[in-house]
Amino acid sequence: MVFDLNSPEFYNEEAYDKETLRIYEICNGCRLCYNLCPSFKVLFERIDELDGEVHKLGKEDKKKIIDLCYDCKLCFPKCPYTPPHHYMLDFPRLMLRGKAIEAKKGNVKLQDKLLGRTDLIGSVSTKFAPIVNWTLENKPSRVIMEKVVGIHRNRNLPKYSSTTFRQWYKKHIKANPTTIENSEAPHVVFFHTCSVNYNDPDQGKAAIQVLEKNEINIEIPPQKCCGMPFLDGGDIDNARKNAEFNIKNLSPFVKKGFDIVTPGPTCTYMLKQEYPLLTNDPDAKLISEHTFDLMEYLAKLEKSGKLSKDFKKAQGKITYHLPCHLKAQNIGYKSRDVLELIPNTSVDVVAKCTGHDGTWSLKKDYFELSLEIGKPVFDKFKESHQTIAATDCPLAQLQIQKGSGKKSRHPVQILRDAYGLPENPKS
Repeated sequence: MVFDLNSPEFYNEEAYDKETLRIYEICNGCRLCYNLCPSFKVLFERIDELDGEVHKLGKEDKKKIIDLCYDCKLCFPKCPYTPPHHYMLDFPRLMLRGKAIEAKKGNVKLQDKLLGRTDLIGSVSTKFAPIVNWTLENKPSRVIMEKVVGIHRNRNLPKYSSTTFRQWYKKHIKANPTTIENSEAPHVVFFHTCSVNYNDPDQGKAAIQVLEKNEINIEIPPQKCCGMPFLDGGDIDNARKNAEFNIKNLSPFVKKGFDIVTPGPTCTYMLKQEYPLLTNDPDAKLISEHTFDLMEYLAKLEKSGKLSKDFKKAQGKITYHLPCHLKAQNIGYKSRDVLELIPNTSVDVVAKCTGHDGTWSLKKDYFELSLEIGKPVFDKFKESHQTIAATDCPLAQLQIQKGSGKKSRHPVQILRDAYGLPENPKS
């Protein structure tokens, strides 16, 4: 199997090279993903230069292909040979395995070591938010950051909130006490994401407001980063530790009948798709089966006739970007569907990749390339005059703002506005 952590050959380079050759041969014969991302472009162009001799690809060729993979996952749903096909082809996880082998040998760059620790960086940065935010916008400090850590000096970075989402929620439940025991209303665990907790608590506030508007009882147990930033650098061990922590804290609620909802497409993907592979814990499958993207969950409520239609304000025209990690889950256009329930509101969908993709476009080596990849998305937003910009992905929000100048919002924030609920409540 391409990605089996229990296999004694997982970190064996000879076994990995054999599997890489097998998959590259299949990809070369198909080429359905020839224009999907830079990894495939380089792979096929290099094979053509070698007159189709795939086995002649060198170590530097393979390294470049791995480095250019930003783990958008879009090739997986497009590929005709993924499991259960007997070819068992999984290109994204082949790339991750290559990164993991290098990480196991100690070949992890400083930038990947730092960028993986979102909880550590976030918890420190929120305590000193004014200083940190000033530093992130100061040109001389960004030049130093580029030289030391390798984060491009022109990459717009998320600001840090001096009050975390979890701190706000503690005030919220004190000011608005609710009883969940013996309640017949649905119960959910809210997996808030690092971005919501440290950078943009209002997205989390909007989620809580909308869920409470729909009489959903909410629990927020201790949780850590989903682990994807660790996987970006090939650090499977730390990604697994985070997964195990979250499984331990989420699974007791799922066993009581709770669903898990999260506003972050990448986190949803991790909980659904990666946790069962990262751990041997049988509860990982349980969590996978009961995790929903936030807007997917609201669409589920609508399907059962339980979503409130008590809308107070039309939202007009919305240009909505569909994140890659929602497309990879193959759950459809749930954010669009829910937003279109608002009277006198229309949604224009942009379904191309913005090119940010995790920590990849932060790096000085790939920042400019990421903007090239995202240009069709930026052009669409530039054309959309006097419309609300929306996307579920916080990193896509950054990229859209960088490329088009438009600041976008999470669909749940727009839904909150439609309900007439207050923006950024204090408690």
